[in-house]
Amino acid sequence: MWVRCNPNPMGRQTGDCVVRAIAIATDHSWREAYRDLCRIGEIQCDMPSSNMIWGMDLKEKGGKQFLLPETCPTCMTVRAFCERYPRGVYVIGTGSHAVAVIDGDYYDSWDSGSEVPTYFWKMK
Repeated sequence: MWVRCNPNPMGRQTGDCVVRAIAIATDHSWREAYRDLCRIGEIQCDMPSSNMIWGMDLKEKGGKQFLLPETCPTCMTVRAFCERYPRGVYVIGTGSHAVAVIDGDYYDSWDSGSEVPTYFWKMK
């Protein structure tokens, strides 16, 4: 089930899906998540929202990355992922979007349930 959630302190929709997803999944504030991503991005000379940077951040926070099978790339939506993984905390990447999943619910500022994930991070 979709849970409308936007931890951006100004309520903005600014292309900050990575920051929002990490903040939600790690129970940190938006600002904390943003600062962590910027710290790693500065060290690596890359943008905070790049896959490598937010992957490094999630790994530091105890996450483990998994790829979804490519046998049917359009079969698994965010909504279907939630049904398949009803327990746990995850950050899903679709290639153009990131969304947090907690115990079968996906938390996002818009209903991203029809997006197709390509990989996910399972948090502790």
